[in-house]
Amino acid sequence: MANSRTLALVLLFCSLASSWEVAFSYFPSPAVKEDFLGCLVKEIPPRLLYAKSSPGYPSVLGQTIRNSRWSSPDNVKPLYIITPTNTSHIQSAVVCGRRYDVRIRVRSGGHDYEGLSYRSLQPENFAVVDLNLMRAVLVDGKARTAWVDSGAQLGELYYAISKYSRTLAFPAGVCPTIGVGGNLAGGGFGMLLRKYGIAAENVIDVKLVDANGKLHDKKSMGDDHFWAVRGGGGESFGIVVSWQVKLLPVPPTVTIFKIPKSVSEGAVDIINKWQLVAPQLPADLMIRIIAMGPMATFEAMYLGTCKTLTPMMQSKFPELGMNASHCNEMSWIESIPFVHLGHRDSLEGDLLNRNNTFKPFAEYKSDYVYEPFPKSVWEQIFGTWLVKPGAGIMIFDPYGATISATPEAATPFPHRKGVLFNIQYVNYWFAPGAGAAPLSWSKEIYNYMEPYVSKNPRQAYANYRDIDLGRNEVVNGVSTYSSGKVWGQKYFKGNFERLAITKGKVDPTDYFRNEQSIPPLIQKF
Repeated sequence: MANSRTLALVLLFCSLASSWEVAFSYFPSPAVKEDFLGCLVKEIPPRLLYAKSSPGYPSVLGQTIRNSRWSSPDNVKPLYIITPTNTSHIQSAVVCGRRYDVRIRVRSGGHDYEGLSYRSLQPENFAVVDLNLMRAVLVDGKARTAWVDSGAQLGELYYAISKYSRTLAFPAGVCPTIGVGGNLAGGGFGMLLRKYGIAAENVIDVKLVDANGKLHDKKSMGDDHFWAVRGGGGESFGIVVSWQVKLLPVPPTVTIFKIPKSVSEGAVDIINKWQLVAPQLPADLMIRIIAMGPMATFEAMYLGTCKTLTPMMQSKFPELGMNASHCNEMSWIESIPFVHLGHRDSLEGDLLNRNNTFKPFAEYKSDYVYEPFPKSVWEQIFGTWLVKPGAGIMIFDPYGATISATPEAATPFPHRKGVLFNIQYVNYWFAPGAGAAPLSWSKEIYNYMEPYVSKNPRQAYANYRDIDLGRNEVVNGVSTYSSGKVWGQKYFKGNFERLAITKGKVDPTDYFRNEQSIPPLIQKF
């Protein structure tokens, strides 16, 4: 029963993908920004433009809002939504926006935890470029690469790879409904993180529209700019239209197990050992934990067969009690829906589904851990925090192997050497007035964990965006470096300064801006 509840919450965490309703927007009303609209319609078909007065505006805006907190009327919404079908439409949106002082925000899959890709926390004239219609995936099997549009979902990328080969993969997020653009821009990791690191470090080229509407690739944008877009967060450095990624080998058979352990079955002692063992395991084995109530579910993927995995587990982690009966052997592509949904009945249905049928209210936070927790902390987590009113779930992803071996400065994603595991705190509620207890729990457990997690700065994962860490202050139309540094060093550590210097070179007037975008740092010589 508890395991079923865990699966249910994980499904809510990932959400289901959204569908695109094929309907013309009608010609948007020009009442708000006539000049901006007039500029747009010269280059973009009116059916791809939605104003607030357009009949289709509410459904287009809402279709990939994953967190119902950001659907409320008090959120500042875009003046227009632009749904491009080719790169020239994106370029035109940027040129027109610059000309008529309308900023652009960019949405790919809509999983932005704070919704800053489609809403503003302060009154502002902005439009959203929604990339939902740009989701092509082109696999070059001979070169072991793929070009994927930012509007594609991870499931669509994974599925396209599998159509060419069941022994090639890509190491991005666990949930197939996540948009490619946001996942890769912020780093991106999943069950292959210990084998192949983050998604962003396996990007080998991009097509990007800059703050002047010009199209670039890796060669024309330069080393710093290319470095910044691969893990430096979405939108700050331009609009990445598509990504060329490196496809990586996996064996024909991988093995998945999911073993639930309750507190009465020794979960605390097992997880106390897990924190020491999991980061030291071979790179082919990833064991994460999903904790809810008095239950911890140990969820693993091994790049190999049950016959090889079982003696390894009995040797390196006998406390879990794993045996051959726990094994589920399958191809890597089948593991995607199996980990996410608990079954592998229909690859097409599970990986290509864009029908978003569930949108809970949600709150998220994250932490990084460098020192093992005392056993008493685990006892408090399971004996007190996870059984409190309003309690959410905690997801623990072990690091080590490849993700930890990569130098901190290799990409903007800095959480490398010495990290034992990442924590994600996830909480849901299902009615507008029911958030008090979940929000209180999230804040209180985050405060409780402070002595036991990373310090100076207390680190967080950029793709688990958390506005409580800080927000930009805008002075004379530009985000200040000092305000951005407050939250930016938590996501990027020492890489934040290089990101800000790069921003100062490629977007010095801070056109691509939101409450947690990289501020420009202009160097004076």
